[in-house]
Amino acid sequence: MERTVDSFVACMDRTDQPSKSQVDFRTSRQGTICISSIEDVRPAAEALRDLARDLGNLRVAACANIASKMAMADADGNALASDVFGWPGSKDQWWKKPLLALSSPLTFACRYESEPFWVNADGIRTRAPNPLLDKIDLSHFHDEVNAASVIVIPVHLPFGQIGVVSFSPIDEGRSDLSREFDAYADVLEYQGRRFINGYSRVTSQRPWIPRNCRLSKREVECLRWAALGKTDVEIAMILNRSCATVRFHIHNAAIKLEAVNRSQTVFKATQLGYLGSVAVAAPGTHATA
Repeated sequence: MERTVDSFVACMDRTDQPSKSQVDFRTSRQGTICISSIEDVRPAAEALRDLARDLGNLRVAACANIASKMAMADADGNALASDVFGWPGSKDQWWKKPLLALSSPLTFACRYESEPFWVNADGIRTRAPNPLLDKIDLSHFHDEVNAASVIVIPVHLPFGQIGVVSFSPIDEGRSDLSREFDAYADVLEYQGRRFINGYSRVTSQRPWIPRNCRLSKREVECLRWAALGKTDVEIAMILNRSCATVRFHIHNAAIKLEAVNRSQTVFKATQLGYLGSVAVAAPGTHATA
């Protein structure tokens, strides 16, 4: 996969002349932090750190991929969590816990929510109701999060990757971030997303992702039913086609997606967004060909 880049350095503007006046991050997006190479990661992290401190005396915690064991690092391999964001090395080093994504209520919530939210031991507050978050166990919030309250920015990236940027009070004991969330959630979301997007672009390589893959309408239709657990026989009955036709379309999709079996075909099609929300599919919604 090409190492394409998104900009994200601490760039006030793109002119050769330095900006004469500071940009107010709370009211303007001119001060967008950008990453254009791996060398820009540390300056970008420092800019995000300073922004969080200036707005609400908040400390940044960032993870580019909750499914990865690799901590975010600068060009020299230094962990951003300790070297830039100021998480003390003497305390429990969350960025070195490989199972954190499976146990933390923050990462759990980010799998079900794409908009910013803030959370403490009493509950998760979102801009719009999300009943999927109501059942998340927060009984061990302080032990699992190491903060009394957190503003969380989920970052849903291409190919099913999920990143997270969170902002917690530097001064321990602040359990109510409602004021900070209302005032600064938009700018924290914008800059946090650009930070994670830029970092992911300059550090990720995905050689297993097929390029220029285009599935037909019938191939997508068959894969949607396969994703719902239907067998070839069941799909054939639903679509009023023969089993051989269903197998033909799924096999063609596998070739295009460079997949080795049915499961990987469904997985790759999902990564590329072909299947959408398969949970809402229902008999009678398919189109005839």
